[in-house]
Amino acid sequence: MRDAVFRDRAVYFRRAQTLVVADLHVGRGEAADVEFPLGEASDLRERFDTLLAAFDPEAVVVAGDVLHQFARVSDAVDRSLAGLREACLDAGARPVLVAGNHDAMLSSVWTGDTHERYELSPRDDSGGDNGREPADDDYLPETTPGPVVVRHGHEAPPDGEAADAGLYVVGHDHPTVEIQGRRRPCYLFVPDAVAGTPALMLPAFNRLPAGVQINGMSGDEFQSPFVTDAGRVHPVVWDPESDERLSFPRLRELRRLL
Repeated sequence: MRDAVFRDRAVYFRRAQTLVVADLHVGRGEAADVEFPLGEASDLRERFDTLLAAFDPEAVVVAGDVLHQFARVSDAVDRSLAGLREACLDAGARPVLVAGNHDAMLSSVWTGDTHERYELSPRDDSGGDNGREPADDDYLPETTPGPVVVRHGHEAPPDGEAADAGLYVVGHDHPTVEIQGRRRPCYLFVPDAVAGTPALMLPAFNRLPAGVQINGMSGDEFQSPFVTDAGRVHPVVWDPESDERLSFPRLRELRRLL
């Protein structure tokens, strides 16, 4: 787990040479009730390009909710998704899509395979030293005993799957945390998500959704079954100003400090 590098709502796994993002929600801007363009497509593409240049991954995995709207896909959404695919291929990275609950129309704009789950394949070496060294947090395991499994996170995994998994990476809830009056997108490390297997929940990569503020949430308020005890999760924030990961104690302890 400590080979994971956090950057701009994404996580890069060094040993697997794989970048993972969640909740692109391509088309979210079209669904907004505004009279001016929100720049969603250019924002997604520019940030994709920046991450691809920073890490030079072999694969980019989208952990579900690639699309925003359930029943239609506009030409603009088609072009935007095609642009993200092109960015990956131009950088020599293989795009991999894991379907989420919003992705009923995904097959109409994506000719490649889509997955219910995707397992990262670590290499024997680190694949280089891209990105900043992660912080040495006690609650993050040095390594995972099994593979990293990417799911969207809206449904519980099948019985028995967690016994073979070392870590789940999910999205779905769009977590944010308010610290010192400032609301930030955050990752959540869940120590015992499913049958003793931990999970890492990613924030939404699309910056248009407001996200869900977790400060006062209980486990039953999370939509994802990967979080059942909110007090035990550890929020993690990537600070773009200092380009570093800020890790916090368990939410039940953090609440007393805020």
